[in-house]
Amino acid sequence: MSETQTPIHGLGHSPRRKEDDRFIRGKGNYVDDVILPNMLHMAVLRSPLAHARIVSIDTSQAQALEGVVAVITGRDMAAHNLAWMPTLSADTQAVLALDKVVFQGQEVAAVVAESAYVAHDALELIDVEYEPLEPVVDPHRALEPDAPLIREDKPDQKSNHIFHWSQGDRAATDKAFAEAATVVSLDTFYPRCHPSPLETCGCVADVNPATGKATIWMTSQAPHAHRTLFALVAGLPEQNIRIISPDIGGGFGNKVPIYPGYVVATAASLLLGRPVKWVEDRTENLISTGFARDYHMTGEMALSADGKILGLRSKVIADHGAFNAAAQPTKYPAGLFHIFTGSYDVPAAYCEVDGAYTNKAPGGIAYRCSFRVTEASYLIERLVQKAATETGMDPVELRRRNFIQKDQFPYRSAVGWVYDSGDYQRALDLALEKLGYDELRREQKEKWERGELMGIGVASFTEVVGAGHGADFDIAGLRMFDSAELRVHPTGKAILKLGVKSQGQGHETTFAQIVASQLGIPASDITVVEGDTDNTPYGLGTYASRSTPVGGAAAAMVARKLRDKAVKIAAHLLETSEEDIEYSEGRFFVRGAPDRAKTIQDVAFAAYTNLPEGMEPGLEGVHYYDPPNMTFPFGTYCVVVDIDKGTGQWKTRKMVAVDDCGVRINPMIVEGQIHGGLTEGFGIAAMQLITFDEQGNCIGSNFTDYLLPTSWETPSFEIYETVTPSPHHPIGAKGVGESPTVGSPAAYVNAVLDALAPLGITNIDMPVTSDKVWAAMHEKGFV
Repeated sequence: MSETQTPIHGLGHSPRRKEDDRFIRGKGNYVDDVILPNMLHMAVLRSPLAHARIVSIDTSQAQALEGVVAVITGRDMAAHNLAWMPTLSADTQAVLALDKVVFQGQEVAAVVAESAYVAHDALELIDVEYEPLEPVVDPHRALEPDAPLIREDKPDQKSNHIFHWSQGDRAATDKAFAEAATVVSLDTFYPRCHPSPLETCGCVADVNPATGKATIWMTSQAPHAHRTLFALVAGLPEQNIRIISPDIGGGFGNKVPIYPGYVVATAASLLLGRPVKWVEDRTENLISTGFARDYHMTGEMALSADGKILGLRSKVIADHGAFNAAAQPTKYPAGLFHIFTGSYDVPAAYCEVDGAYTNKAPGGIAYRCSFRVTEASYLIERLVQKAATETGMDPVELRRRNFIQKDQFPYRSAVGWVYDSGDYQRALDLALEKLGYDELRREQKEKWERGELMGIGVASFTEVVGAGHGADFDIAGLRMFDSAELRVHPTGKAILKLGVKSQGQGHETTFAQIVASQLGIPASDITVVEGDTDNTPYGLGTYASRSTPVGGAAAAMVARKLRDKAVKIAAHLLETSEEDIEYSEGRFFVRGAPDRAKTIQDVAFAAYTNLPEGMEPGLEGVHYYDPPNMTFPFGTYCVVVDIDKGTGQWKTRKMVAVDDCGVRINPMIVEGQIHGGLTEGFGIAAMQLITFDEQGNCIGSNFTDYLLPTSWETPSFEIYETVTPSPHHPIGAKGVGESPTVGSPAAYVNAVLDALAPLGITNIDMPVTSDKVWAAMHEKGFV
């Protein structure tokens, strides 16, 4: 063994005492409130290295510690055929490392003890001997022929290449570029970032040895899908598994995957016959749970002499980390990146993406976006900004010349999307009016003449959400439909059960309002239930803005089913034909005689007491909604910034957001979602960064290194709307929760680069920090 391969006895943990309560308890995770009799606690030992062979693991001292019930290693899991688990992208992931570790923070062993404090103290007593290997943290290096092979566990894996995927017409696109008057190119990196939910991940697994029933409280955005995957991994009968997802304290995509901690806790409960709780701490959440982005993107735009876009093409290297655990539709290994033509009428387009393994935690989750739409939107809006700079055209005018026009909808894009509806020009015009665009451009010119830097950034985005028709969209083979079950009680009160799962989006309000609008039952009389697989219909959960486009549609459809039955009952009560009954706002009345009426409450009581002959009693039903298409929310965001040329610091003076999410159900909830998304977009553009040094050490493992915007840094937002209903959604809604995070980063970055354009600075990769801006200006001799 060479000097560089000296074994390392690494732990990465130190004993925890009761004064470290906030660290142990994951800062108050809701799952941590679950207390069961005879419950055990689990802590996980993680690798301090990014790439190393495991020479040996000595757990004897840990097992001898008073209060320790069990120490579990990868070999123990393998003995029960639980060493590997499937990922949501049809890969396999080690539950606990066996022969080697492949990213810093990978799970190596677990301790189950009588208390969380003992479990964490015991981690320090596990002695792991590592033989370091060369880490690979750059995906370009990972794809080189001589790069160290990361996934030696896969017999057919001869390189670190995961997939090659493409979409569009390459020949037509190449022809467009050959005929172009101008070709604009951009190399940019959308860095790795983290959803950082308010609460970390955790679970309490209770496998009853007498009944074989497994009840698992877990931080899940998709409890039904997780139940199916648990059945496949653990071999438990699915009807004996109950997943309960309580208030989970935010998700943003971070709580869609299944993590090894869930599996080990469940296996430990199964083997020990006692409930086992695992709650990760903040550092564990940041270094080992699902990351987002990490896309190295090259984009090219072909333009005619008059500024019309003739073609687009892109080439992407996607860093998926050590396991391909991205949560995205099976047919689309690069997610929905092919929405990269954005809001523009582009005749020819072609994109290709190559995925690579690296020695990083698995990434690729849909962090407040619909499967890589954020990266695609960022690329096209940055390309438009650069094209405007290089051609000398106003970026607003360039957009206007190339927008898909209102009368072109439904619009089929060059890469196969069918956009449902839109009015991009109206959203842009409203944003510019509220911004005061023309006056700001005059001010900008005057400031530049005085040596001052001011920029105006525009981003006109189109998102694609809802994860459409199940024939084309599934995760792990499960079609991406969703469900709603509605039961109206004899007194006219109702309970609505859903397959989606709120993480703070206000489902309890929004979905009750949807049912109220269809049946006339007051929203306050409707209870909404989610997150319990024994008490809700099967659904795929909440992510990719699925709630309203899919779950909301299911709620509307089941309410209409019940209304159809209610019409028949009302006709019976009013002694008239069904065809003569009209409905309006909770009242069923005879056509032409509005005083002859029955309320929905009257009808509900009759459904259990006075039915037409031969009709089945009750007023309840279930609907599984498989959307015919995606929905396409859109909008325009405008940002004005001022830059201090002495420090490179930039400050947002004004931010205007115009969103079109179709029909708005609850404007206050919509505005809250937009505010949150705009804040996250600002944080990604300005400060958030998970990066790695050459040894694979994660830089960004705490909130000192990984910066989140507070109220102090976050700018004020002016929010406006246009409304363009979706023609295929039952109530015309499109979804909005992710749009602001999709559209706003480019607006911020475009504003900074607009200010720097006279200096010839056309790109700074996010996060656009003051030191990067100062260095770029210094290189141009401006400071």
